[in-house]
Amino acid sequence: MASQNKKKILNDPVYGFITLPNDLTFDLVEHPYFQRLRRIKQLGLSELVYPGALHTRFHHALGAMHLMGQAIQTLRSKGHKISEAECDAAQIAILLHDIGHGPFSHVLEYTILEGIPHERLSLLLMHELNRQFGGGLTLAIQMFEGTYHRPFFHQLVSSQLDMDRMDYLNRDCFYTGVAEGTIGADRIIKMLDLVDDHLVVEGKGILSIENFLSSRRLMYWQVYLHKTSLCAEAMLLQIIRRARFLLSQTEAEYSGVPTVFTTPALHTFLSRKITMDDFEQHPEYLRAFSQLDDYDIWTCIKFWSQHPDRVLSTLCQLLLDRRLFKILMSDVPFAGELVREIEQQLLDAGLQQDELSYFLVEGVATNSAYLPSIDNINIKMKDGRIIDIADASDLPGIKALTNMVKRYYVCWAKNLTQQPVRLV
Repeated sequence: MASQNKKKILNDPVYGFITLPNDLTFDLVEHPYFQRLRRIKQLGLSELVYPGALHTRFHHALGAMHLMGQAIQTLRSKGHKISEAECDAAQIAILLHDIGHGPFSHVLEYTILEGIPHERLSLLLMHELNRQFGGGLTLAIQMFEGTYHRPFFHQLVSSQLDMDRMDYLNRDCFYTGVAEGTIGADRIIKMLDLVDDHLVVEGKGILSIENFLSSRRLMYWQVYLHKTSLCAEAMLLQIIRRARFLLSQTEAEYSGVPTVFTTPALHTFLSRKITMDDFEQHPEYLRAFSQLDDYDIWTCIKFWSQHPDRVLSTLCQLLLDRRLFKILMSDVPFAGELVREIEQQLLDAGLQQDELSYFLVEGVATNSAYLPSIDNINIKMKDGRIIDIADASDLPGIKALTNMVKRYYVCWAKNLTQQPVRLV
């Protein structure tokens, strides 16, 4: 039997043709762990605001791998020695960087799995793949963790100017249609260089970095933290919270509590709190997680919309019908009088006191386009000096992008009551 041709070319709507560079990359893409990313939306519930935002983590991971290949070609062209093994490992590291995402990407990250960031699960899945592929991912894992002796590889995978951000900004602009967030990724990659094996940007790329940071901030407020998305996400979080509560009552054999349908994979994580130690010591939890995706949640939401519990069924039906919560946003915390007025309106609409917290949610959204305290975007000036972008730029607005901006919000089920809310 002839061996399978694994040198595949994929047609990507953002970049055109993408090549899978070797057999191992092909096998990783074909693996069920990676194929699961087809069933996880990149932008969670943003499709309720931007109907075209239907792309997946699968798209994004392939795009980031493509940009990694371009970045390495650029660095090689400037005389930096990068072996084929290093090139392959860097592309694998970025290909698998999001493999640990759960349903709805960031929306449920700390809800279904309490206190476990997706990066730790990505690393755990990479170690399992490394075992299955006979140690072929060892170098990629070192780059992902930041333990490899050449730090720029980790910077390309995870930093404030990594291939992850390059792709998701490009891709999210494309699928949402928010053209104002477009970045010049090709030019930024062409301006990359190394100094002592650390990533820098050539001085003539300053304008492109300024645009990159400004675009990132715009995308956060216009897409990722859009007020309608915040409402939908708040509703989804309350749905999961209520389902978990009812499930705990059912399994504690409280009389009169109807059973709560869940898929087997989702039941594993709603019925108990799973820790990182559990994942590391009990392989069945990693197997269950690898079966979990957006489809589990939507299937349950459709079932739960007919559940006898009125809190659960009402929230699910509202989300299915896109009858979303009303939201108010402010630069300062809301006055207690406003919240109490909303509470009273919900009580007048028939809610019980113990149901209020499911239909009235307060929160805060934060955004900072650039955090030099975490890691720097360094510019290599013509005279050889290495300067942080915030100091190299002559735009006063760039320094402002380093500030953490907070916006407070309160959202509630206004469609349960038609009374206007007075802003106090």
